[in-house]
Amino acid sequence: MSRILLLEDDAVLSQTMKAVLQEEGFDVVPVKDGNTALDRTFNEHFDLYLLDVNVPYLNGFDFLQQMRDSGDRTPAFFVTALRDLGSLSKGFDTGADDYIKKPFDMDELLVRIKSTIRKQYDFLEYGNIKYDPLNKRALVNNKEIPLTYVERYIFDLLIRNLEQNVSKEQFFEVMERPSEMALRVHINKLKHKLGIGIKNARGIGYRLEKP
Repeated sequence: MSRILLLEDDAVLSQTMKAVLQEEGFDVVPVKDGNTALDRTFNEHFDLYLLDVNVPYLNGFDFLQQMRDSGDRTPAFFVTALRDLGSLSKGFDTGADDYIKKPFDMDELLVRIKSTIRKQYDFLEYGNIKYDPLNKRALVNNKEIPLTYVERYIFDLLIRNLEQNVSKEQFFEVMERPSEMALRVHINKLKHKLGIGIKNARGIGYRLEKP
């Protein structure tokens, strides 16, 4: 299920958008201000950012600029009442993938969202492994390897963050009974099933290095 971070301080609009998106099968996390949005992205993965601009504390432009400066390339749409050319230009200059002017047609927004997210889900290749991120399937030499729910999400975090440390807390979010010992067991099983090397970043978490 694709996850969307919705930064919108209009409570009615936020709830409406969340309801429509959830009906389409998206997992939507609504937030009302830019600082909260930053906090949620620190330990959570999202497939798309939907951003209003004029929100409290940290506006949408500055939020996305900080994300891009940190190396975050998650697709992002601005959904805003700012209709002037200067705002449009600034939105794309900060790294937006699309700019939707309010009021907008929800059906059109859905088409744009689905198209953008679909493009992310081409197979990823890692050595002799092909990974389908949409369905979280791993194939070794074109043969699917059975993985548990937790193993799928652990590998998803690792391959999406190739050569970057993934914190223990991020792994814990997908575990029913999180603990360092349980995580170590899951990591070792994943290494054995896929034949991959996963490095322990002591005190931080784990990382998957290039094959």
